[in-house]
Parts: sequence; structure tokens; C-alpha cells
Amino acid sequence: MTSPRIIDSELSQSFQNSVKLSASPQNSFLPAASPSHFSGSPPQSYFPVMGRRSSMKLPVPKVLKPFATEDIKILLLENVNQTAVSILTEQGYQVEFHKTSLSEDELIEKIRDVHAIGIRSKTKLTAKVLAEARNLVVVGCFCIGVNQVDIEYAAKHGIAVFNSPFSNSRSVAELVIGEIIALARQFTDRSNEMHMGVWNKVSAGCWEIRGKTLGIVGYGHIGAQLSVLAESMGMSVVYYDVIPIMSLGMAKQVPTLDDLLTEADFVTLHVPALPETENLIGAPQFAAMKHGSYLINASRGTVVDIPALIDAMHTGKVAGAALDVYPNEPAKNGPTFHTALNTWAEQLRSLKNIILTPHIGGSTEEAQSAIGIEVGQALVRYINEGATIGAVNFPEVSLRSLTLEEENHVRVLYVHSNVPGVLRTVNEIFADHNIDKQYSDSRGDIAYLMADISQVDAADIRDLYEKLERTPFKIMTRLLY
Repeated sequence: MTSPRIIDSELSQSFQNSVKLSASPQNSFLPAASPSHFSGSPPQSYFPVMGRRSSMKLPVPKVLKPFATEDIKILLLENVNQTAVSILTEQGYQVEFHKTSLSEDELIEKIRDVHAIGIRSKTKLTAKVLAEARNLVVVGCFCIGVNQVDIEYAAKHGIAVFNSPFSNSRSVAELVIGEIIALARQFTDRSNEMHMGVWNKVSAGCWEIRGKTLGIVGYGHIGAQLSVLAESMGMSVVYYDVIPIMSLGMAKQVPTLDDLLTEADFVTLHVPALPETENLIGAPQFAAMKHGSYLINASRGTVVDIPALIDAMHTGKVAGAALDVYPNEPAKNGPTFHTALNTWAEQLRSLKNIILTPHIGGSTEEAQSAIGIEVGQALVRYINEGATIGAVNFPEVSLRSLTLEEENHVRVLYVHSNVPGVLRTVNEIFADHNIDKQYSDSRGDIAYLMADISQVDAADIRDLYEKLERTPFKIMTRLLY
């Protein structure tokens, strides 16, 4: 990595009084006392093309050593995998690591000065918490779900949110397969009895899974992998999704949820937490299921009406269940899963043939390592490149990397309200400069513009930044050079 090229030390020093220099491998401007922030995500063109034989020499991407790497502060909570810690530390960022989540008061205190925060599922980044974040520019969710973050508030304040939608899919699918077998054979009951010294060798109500029908609600990354695994073990697979999806193997999509419930011996849920999915499986759905069928939920805790499940298991309508997620989950490990958190907790724990796990669907060494790499690299590219590919609450915008041959360039990153007249105003600001490339896209009320401008010096960069900051549409302005 080359040393930073100090354009003008006096200008740089005086400019820092009003504008903070970012700590990324491409320098950026960030107001010292403004809620406006920088944003981004991994651009598609960032990744090298592998395995091609070509005589063409690929241009070398420009990587600038930042003026003040130590200015970027990263807060990682909930024992985020060490792969992410290493990736972020290698960039020279200040990384603060915690093995657990924090209380709301502790979180508010910590979040005030950090530029990025990495969390899993326990930390709740509400509007109240995010409102205290003076410098926050990006949230990394080291998991699939993002319902623990107020992503709408984050977007309106220039904070991009990334997650890991694929990396733990296999781990969740394998957990579900294991639970299907365990429920069919009443493994957990027999194991608990043996731990108490009771020998109870029985076959009544125990089944092979070969020849049985698995119903998958939500045929996404996890559902599709589960479908293949189940078929390889001799199960028939039907699935329900709100959109038509091409099946893998011999799986069959059914038109309605009731069609799935009446046909499946095992029902497994893999849907996001949405208003439409709250209590998706309740008393009417249990009534529609086969007598003696099984339910597995490794998606979100709000999807199943737990009191209705308890009733269905008492009547024998449901012969067994496996739950990995719950409406209210403890913030820390310990003896905390009780009625103070969920009023039905004691009743649930007293049931026979029920597997209760503490949200461990994606908790394998392989999955957590892959998630750490995926989200860690996304945060680095977000801070360093300014692209938003993969962000869950921003329009996806990307430009190819600048090369070493492209000197005296600045990359403009401008998050703004999606209203008429913005591009005209911005292009008037750019009018006296040469725009090498420019791209803009919108998502709801938020729009994002990226532009590379050539033949600029420190005075030009400062002028561009100040003019963009004064525009009435501005949510966030960031300049990389």
C-alpha cells in the first residue's frame, strides 16, 4: 500500500476544522458535527475475474492509504466471528469487540461515536438508538434477518444496512433435517428419560421419514436446500411461496398454504418477519394440518401462535414440534427463558416431543466464519468504495474501481431525497468539471448518486463538497479521493 499523497498540508489542516477526514483506504469527507454520513457496499466489478486466459493486462485498482485510518471506529457486538474482526482490523480501523449484546443505555453510549456497528440478532437498533448515532454510516447484520434494525429510519438518515442472506443457509437446512428425524423417532424424550435413569424402549408413534411428505413454507435459499436434502432421504416435498418459484428436483409448488398443510406430514417454516407473516400458523392452520403431523420453525418467532401450538399438541393434532425462534428472546445467555419473557414458557417446556433450541439455526463454525467474511468484506467495501450492492435499505449503485493511472480524481457519493430537480442541481455543481462516469438509482423515498470526476485538486474537492452539502435534497455527502 502506498503512502498517502498530501495534497496541501495547510489546506488539509484548516479543512479538518470544519470537515473530518474519513478513515478509509480512499479518503472521504465527513462533517465533524453533522448527521450526514457516507455509505456504500461491495461493487460487482470489485471482484477479479478468475479462471480466464487472456493476453489483456487488467488495470490495477487504485488503493489509497487514508490520511487518518484511526478515525474510523467499528463496534462489534454479540461475539461476531473473528474472521470479521481480522478483516476490519487489517484495514487499520479501530475495532471494539464485545462477546455479548449491550443494554439500551450502554448501546446508546457506545453508538454515539462509531462509524460502523456489527450485530447479530439480539441487538435492537431502534429509531431511539440510531438517533443518538452522530457518525454512524453503516450497520452490518451478521445474520440473515434485519428485523432487529429500523431500516427505514436508517435509510432516511444515510445509514446503509447489510446482512448475510446466504452464508448460513446450509447450517439451518441441516438443523431442520436433524429435527425431522429426531421428532419422528422421539429422540429427545428418550434421551431425557435416559438422563434420568429411565429405560423406555418403545416403537409406538416412531416413524421413518422415508416416504413421508415435507411441506416447506417459503422456498428461498434455505427452503430450496432443505428440499434437496429431504428428497435425498426419500421424502416427497411440496412447498408454498407467495411468488412462483422453479422447484429443485421433484419438489412441487402448491397454490395455497392450506393445500400444503393438508398434504404434509412435516411442516417447516422459512419466511421473514413481516406483518403478513405474524401468526401465519395459528389455530385455523393447525386445524388444517394432518392429525399427528409435526411443525418446525427456524425462521422468525412471530410466525407461530405459540399458545395455539400448545393446544394443538395437547390434543394430539400436532405430534411434535421444534422451535428455534421465539417472539421474545433473551438478550444474553443464562437462565432467562421463563414466563417473565414469554407468558407461555413453562407450558411450552412441559410438552412431550418438543425440541427447543436458543436460535442456533445458523450457529455453526462454518456458517459464522462465512458470515464474518461476507459481511466484514461488505463493510470494508462500503466504507472504501462507496457502492451499495447488497444493501437492504439503499438503492443498489456501483461504479468500477478507479485505477492507478487515473490520478487527480474524486468519487462523489451523494444520498438524497427522491424528488424532482436533484440531478439538475447536482449536474450544475459538476458543470465546470469532467465527469468520467456517473450513475444514479432510487428506492422509495431514497436515491443515491455516484460519480467519478477527473482533473481536480484539493480546492475543487472542498468546493464540490460544500456545494453538495448546501443542496436542500441532501441526506449524506461523501467524497473519496
